[in-house]
Amino acid sequence: MRKHHDIEKVHIDENKLFLNVDGELHTFNLSEISRKLVDASPLERERFEVSPSGYGIHWPLIDEDLSIDGLLGIRHSPSKIKEAVPA
Repeated sequence: MRKHHDIEKVHIDENKLFLNVDGELHTFNLSEISRKLVDASPLERERFEVSPSGYGIHWPLIDEDLSIDGLLGIRHSPSKIKEAVPA
């Protein structure tokens, strides 16, 4: 499986999400990224799963998913569809 990102640390305090992604520390205001995380209890915030590919983080108790690319502002353009060549 291709690894999208190396997520080394995930921590949430009262107002912020801290992520160490690909060797760099990133900080996000919860109010700007997830209403569910803002409203979650400490227990709900602590229970998360990082996808094996490093693509995202899932909080099962509140059914919240955040993509790492989305948080970092990485945009992907759709791949071009090749037209079928008549035989």
